[in-house]
Amino acid sequence: MAGSGTGSATPPGEDEELEVLHLALRDLRREIRLRTGDASVAAPDAVGAPATTTDLPEEFDWLGLLQELRHRLGTLGMVERSGEVDEFGMDDITLDRSRVLLDFLMDRYFRVEVLGLDALDPEVPNLLVANRSGLLPYDGLMLSHAVERWHPRRERPRFLVADWLITLPFAQPYLARLGGVRACRENADRLLRKGHSVIAFPEGEKGAAKVFAERYALKRFGRGGVIRAAVENRVPLVPVGIVGAEEAHPILFKAYTPARAVGLPFLPVTPTFPWLGPAGLLPFPTKWIVKVGEPIPLDDLEVGALDDELLVSRLTEELRGCIQDLVNDALERRESVWG
Repeated sequence: MAGSGTGSATPPGEDEELEVLHLALRDLRREIRLRTGDASVAAPDAVGAPATTTDLPEEFDWLGLLQELRHRLGTLGMVERSGEVDEFGMDDITLDRSRVLLDFLMDRYFRVEVLGLDALDPEVPNLLVANRSGLLPYDGLMLSHAVERWHPRRERPRFLVADWLITLPFAQPYLARLGGVRACRENADRLLRKGHSVIAFPEGEKGAAKVFAERYALKRFGRGGVIRAAVENRVPLVPVGIVGAEEAHPILFKAYTPARAVGLPFLPVTPTFPWLGPAGLLPFPTKWIVKVGEPIPLDDLEVGALDDELLVSRLTEELRGCIQDLVNDALERRESVWG
């Protein structure tokens, strides 16, 4: 029969529809590249000129398009350029570009007053242990910036960041470029052994989640991780009290149900968030005082003594009490929340 061998032939008009589809997908790819700054994409010959089909593939690369979309979205707002980046992600170029903002926050916005930096040993790395102040790591940023600016060693300490904050979209790469490192014992040991000072916040999530009525009352520390890290790495253990950060984002209460949708432990409700949307994330311009105390004497303690859990617990409580005293002294020194 005449039509028996043509059952799989393309129906009339379908070739034209496929060509239109190919043109639309090619233009979509070109538009994605143009809007994301890909200079390798050639512009059309004339505005409104119809596209030609001379460079169309026989089979459109759907997988390639999806991979490119995923790559562009995953690197939104980032630029590719060479620079000195260490194994933990700190980027000298990003730091240089951010120093103007960090200087503004320290000198003009928070008006940070730093006391006692001469207690830090300039010859060896230091393990600084501070009270946790607020959800966002302004405390770690300001303390590391202060040490870099005013201490003779001129080295920027790395501040440890909680797991839940690291997992937020875009948070991990930017915090890492500014010196933030995921909080765990292994990272602290590696940094100290390589000669980098470290800032730790042993209150953890409990300290960051304090409501305003509990401000500046230190929560219990962990299981002695900072004591063990200081003794095993033979570095000074330096207590630090930070005042001002807990009023920058005062938490009135915590909402748990809506937080599960975005992967947060809770959703903080402050005087401005979530009522003002993204603008509610801006911190209040509170007056800060950072007070660095004398190192805790651990030189005579042998590594084997750390097997004594009661000793480690006692030293941990002594450290917490020392930091609480520094916080109380700073509160008495500060005239008001606004300076």
